[in-house]
Amino acid sequence: MLLPALADALALHKADRPSQLFDITDYPEDDRELITQILGEGEIAGVAVLENGVTAQMQEAVMAGVWRVRFTVGNGRLVGDYIEVGSIPAAVRLACSRLPVLIGHGAAPAGAMNVMPLLTEIGDRITRHRDSDPAHIITFSLFPMSPEDMSFLQDSLGVGPVRLTSRGYRTCRIVATGARKVWSVQFYSVMDTIILDTLEICDTPAIAIAAEEDFHDF
Repeated sequence: MLLPALADALALHKADRPSQLFDITDYPEDDRELITQILGEGEIAGVAVLENGVTAQMQEAVMAGVWRVRFTVGNGRLVGDYIEVGSIPAAVRLACSRLPVLIGHGAAPAGAMNVMPLLTEIGDRITRHRDSDPAHIITFSLFPMSPEDMSFLQDSLGVGPVRLTSRGYRTCRIVATGARKVWSVQFYSVMDTIILDTLEICDTPAIAIAAEEDFHDF
C-alpha cells in the first residue's frame, strides 16, 4: 500500500511545495527492513538537532526527493520513522528556523586582515536575503584570509544544528553555522583535502536540494 502512494506523491510533487510524510513508525520490523532495501541509499545523508532534544537522522533514497527520516532521543531511542517526499526534509528548516539573524563578535584579533568587512557583508546579506533569492556565495580562495581571520570568523558564526554530506562526484560537506541562512559548504578531493571552501547565504544550499525534475525521474 505504501509504495504506490510514494510513487503518486513523487509524480505530483512540486519542489516548492511542503513535504509529504508517510509514517512507518509502527510498521512491523520486516516491513521496515524491506522498505530500507527498496529505498536504498542516495547521495545525501545527515543529521538535524531540534530544540526539544530530538535528533533527525536523514538519508536520501536512491530516488532523489525521497528521504528516510528517523527521529531519536537520548541514547538513540527511536521515537519516529518516516518516509518524506520533498526537496529537503522539513527537519532541516525547522532546526534552523530559530537561529539568530545577528552575528555577535568582539574586536578583531591581532593578525586579522579581512574578517571584519566580511562579517559586515555576511550580516548585510542575511538581513536582505529572501527565500526566493539565489544564494550569495563567498569563496575564500578569491581573497586573502589569514589563519586569525578564519579562526575569528568560525568563532563568530558558531556551529549550527544541521550537518549534511553529499557523496556525488565529489564529497561535499554542508554545515549550518550558528547564524540563520549562513552555511559552510566545502568540497573535498578523493584524498579528503578541501578543494573549494565557501560560505553560502541562502535558505538551504542547492547541492542538498532535490530539483523539480528529480521528482518525476523515477
